[in-house]
Amino acid sequence: MARPGHGRSRSSLKEEEEEEEGEDPLDALISRTGCMGQHRALQDCMAQRQDWRHCQPQVRAFGECMARRQRR
Repeated sequence: MARPGHGRSRSSLKEEEEEEEGEDPLDALISRTGCMGQHRALQDCMAQRQDWRHCQPQVRAFGECMARRQRR
């Protein structure tokens, strides 16, 4: 009989280890895009204003950064 977890790939094991260490997988993905600064600015605005409609400049900046990343 196979050991539990035997079918897991190395990447899924690494992701699980990162989650256990406290790193948010979404933050890790965004960090790799180079758009973390825009994402943090949007998060800060949302925390302060509690309404995305008041954070449109940050929403646009983050969206534009992600769009540039996708075009590469």
